[in-house]
Amino acid sequence: MRSQDVLRVLLDRLGATDGAAILISEQELAQWPAGAIAALRSLGLLVKASPASSVVCPGCEDECSMPVHLVQYPTGRAAFIVCDRRSDISRVPVPTDQLEQWQTSAALFAERLTRLLGLCPPGVPDTLATTRWEIGLFKGRQHSSHLVLTSAEGSLKLTLAGHSVALGDVLFLEDGGFEVDRRALTRLVDQPIAGGGDQESAAQRRERLQRRVDAERAKGTRVFLKTVAEEEGINLSRLKQILAAKPEPVKARSKW
Repeated sequence: MRSQDVLRVLLDRLGATDGAAILISEQELAQWPAGAIAALRSLGLLVKASPASSVVCPGCEDECSMPVHLVQYPTGRAAFIVCDRRSDISRVPVPTDQLEQWQTSAALFAERLTRLLGLCPPGVPDTLATTRWEIGLFKGRQHSSHLVLTSAEGSLKLTLAGHSVALGDVLFLEDGGFEVDRRALTRLVDQPIAGGGDQESAAQRRERLQRRVDAERAKGTRVFLKTVAEEEGINLSRLKQILAAKPEPVKARSKW
């Protein structure tokens, strides 16, 4: 199994869960290349999760999925399964290392992409967003566009300038670490398509920019409005205009 195969497995699983966190057992990690595991951990894309609460019981050939009991002794932890399905089996010990598991999520990938591309963090994350993660403003040679990671149709995609590209087509994992195909993203952003790809509504844009402004103000940035305007590629007056816009009130439905 190559490192890039590991990345594709993770991205496929994340796409199937719409980017929600997935768990990887210690047994599965043992089958992955050591370099891939080291790169994922060093970038924070594999973080320690709580021990598994259930495992496949090794007590017999039935291989039942059973809850695990953990007991803390002065000399260390012990784990075991209590079998209530067969009279000849009672307590089955389980190695505690088999309970170790790790997790990753699309939100973690979005955060690391921001750093890998050297972009400015989008500020306070939108906790209500479940299938859309802000990465930052990506600048090409001629144009710039907001870069977003989305989950759609069972896969993770990057959208910018009206384009949509599978994350696995521009992100690569080698034993030395991760690489992003910046040239491919530059080509896309310099050839914008009107009306295509992920669309950010006016309300979403205003809320995103307000979060970014609030984050810069909290950091103590003196020219926080100018900083955000430059990152967004707009002038200061336009930023103020966007922030001042009020969402339209919801109209009451007529009763019949």
